[in-house]
Parts: sequence; structure tokens; C-alpha cells
Amino acid sequence: MLWRSMASVALFSKYFVLSFSALLPVVNPFGSALMMLGLVGNAPAPVYRDLARKIAIRTTLFFAVIELVGAALLTFFGISLPVVQVAGGLVLASMGWSLLNQQDAPTSPAQTDAAGTSSEAAEEKVFYPLTFPITIGPGCIVVMLTLSAHASVKSIVDDVVAHLGVFGAVIALSVVVYYTYAYAPKITERVSPQTAHGILRVIAFVLLCIGVQITANGVQEIVKKVLTH
Repeated sequence: MLWRSMASVALFSKYFVLSFSALLPVVNPFGSALMMLGLVGNAPAPVYRDLARKIAIRTTLFFAVIELVGAALLTFFGISLPVVQVAGGLVLASMGWSLLNQQDAPTSPAQTDAAGTSSEAAEEKVFYPLTFPITIGPGCIVVMLTLSAHASVKSIVDDVVAHLGVFGAVIALSVVVYYTYAYAPKITERVSPQTAHGILRVIAFVLLCIGVQITANGVQEIVKKVLTH
């Protein structure tokens, strides 16, 4: 019983770390916060906190729906899990490679200040475009489908634990989104462009490695199926 509990904790931790590491670069809370600044503009701090709370809740729900119905969608379209792992891993790797080689795009303060809006106008943008596609873009959907497929290849108990790890990572990421968005004006004032550039490069390299690993796992499963038939 103790060994089983430890194995479940290890499996939960594995998928929590894997999911958080894979989703963080594609959600890119810091970069998305800059885009949010451009849309919301010079709004009061309470407006930013209220928007951040609503966006974080919608982000959690959006990811949860994708995670829950992802396997059903694959079955409906007749796509096997290893194929999703290979395709999703390649997408992740390509995203990481693109981020690694991406040129800096400095943001002008004038651009940030140019889009001042009222709180009512900002409320209308909570789901579109602030939640989708700024926070959760098409790349995030691909990554979540890949993670959902990757977590559904074991026994029923292991699958439940793995999916809980994925959902736990989604909640943790939504918390990061909340604080990044709520304090976006202060964060952008304190973090130098060089520091932000370095952090994004490290995240991009981790994303590249995760994509290669997921692709390798999918290829391994496909090879096993070919050899056993």
C-alpha cells in the first residue's frame, strides 16, 4: 500500500512538472501580460486585478474542457495516441526552436499607453481576446491535447493520477497568469529587457527538450506496435 501511494505521488509529480513546463512557454504569461497592457492601457490597479481573476478562471475552465474531451476527440477522428504524441511533440519542439531563435521585439511605452480603456470596455475583452487567443492560443490547445493523450496510456488508476497531475499544473499555471496579469504594469517596470530575454530563452530550451522527449515516446510506441503485428 505504501509503495502504491509513493508510486502515485511520483506519477502525479511527473505529469505536474511535465504539463507545467510544457504549457508555461506556450502560454507565456509575461509576453501575454505585455499584450494585455497594450489592450487595457492605463487602467487602475483594481481593474487589472479583476480582469486577471476572471481571465485566470476562464483559463482553468478552458484547459479543463480540452483535457477532459481531448481523448474523445481523438477517438472521434480515429487518431491514435502515439501519433498525437509524435505530432504534438514536434509542434512543441518547433515552438521551442522558434523561441530560441526569435529576435527581440522591444515594446514602446507609447504603444502600451496608447490603448487606455474604461473598465466596462475591458470587461468585454475578458474572454476574447484576453483569454482566447492571447492567453490560450492554438498552440496551447495542441499542447493540452498532447498532454491528455500522453496521460492516457496506462491503467485506470494511473490514468486518473496522471490527469490529476495535468489539471494541477493547469491550476498552478492559472495562478501564475493571475499574478502576472494583475501586476503587469509593476512587473514590466521592474524587469529589465535583458533579464526577460534570458528567462524566455531558458524556457524555450526546456520546451524544445520536452517536445523531443514526447516525440521519442510516441515513436517508441509506434515501433512497438509495428513489431508486434
